Amino acid sequence: MLSSLGILMVATVILTIEVPPLLEKKLKKELILFLIILAIGIGTWILRGFGVTIQSPVDILFPILKPVIDLLSL
Repeated sequence: MLSSLGILMVATVILTIEVPPLLEKKLKKELILFLIILAIGIGTWILRGFGVTIQSPVDILFPILKPVIDLLSL
């Protein structure tokens, strides 16, 4: 629980630093993308703080890319 509070505090600091310049420059798409990526990162770190093991994206992509790797290694 304490680790998730620390993560949320760090995320709040990041938001207060990064969001105002994006709003001033009216960069709506960049702001939305930034918030989505930040939310994914916060969610991932909170889950890890609670001890949930998270599968690596490489483990997901490897079976998909394995045939391509085999073709290129010939």
